[in-house]
Amino acid sequence: MCRIIDLGIMELSEKQLHIIKVTEELFAKNGFDGTSVRMIAKTANINIAMISYYFGSKEKLLETIVNYRISNFKIEIDQVISDGTSYLNKVDSIIAIIIKRIHKGRRIQKLVHFEFSRENPKIDFSNYLKQKEENLELFRTLIEAGQKEGIFSKDVNIELIIPTILGSYFNLYYNKKIYSKVHGLFKEEDFDQFVFTTLTQHIQRTIKAILTYEE
Repeated sequence: MCRIIDLGIMELSEKQLHIIKVTEELFAKNGFDGTSVRMIAKTANINIAMISYYFGSKEKLLETIVNYRISNFKIEIDQVISDGTSYLNKVDSIIAIIIKRIHKGRRIQKLVHFEFSRENPKIDFSNYLKQKEENLELFRTLIEAGQKEGIFSKDVNIELIIPTILGSYFNLYYNKKIYSKVHGLFKEEDFDQFVFTTLTQHIQRTIKAILTYEE
């Protein structure tokens, strides 16, 4: 029997998760149009009919991947907000979660952004956008609570904090060859470790400075 994994907004079996992982890698390597359902089935070592059975179509498979990547983010943020640590520690934890999730899901990011920017995207982004808005609202609520407590400056554009976090990450990632050479990151695992430690800590300090030091 396949174990069912609850992702907050959906439940996926281990077989489905396997297909998703394989598909992500193929989409990242070949693009959406350059990846056929037959190619996915062959690489995942499954019958081609299983993709139709589980997901309906290649477009629906991509949609599932997008929703899967954002589905349990709200649960993680809720847990951080409800814990008993300080506001500054909560911000640190949320930044670490964001960087970890975006780095692990980096293979699909280019594809998602490309599809999202299309005039007529191949997939339905309504649930994705809804999740994004809910996550932003959670973060806004946390910052506003910290402002009421006098921990954070009131002169902060909250909506620009997340883009600042993501912009720092993607600037590093899209210029990976340059920064890897500068920092001596010659192995993939060295780059991963740099992202999860040095970069994350730099972003944490930057965001806390914005939140606390602005007049």
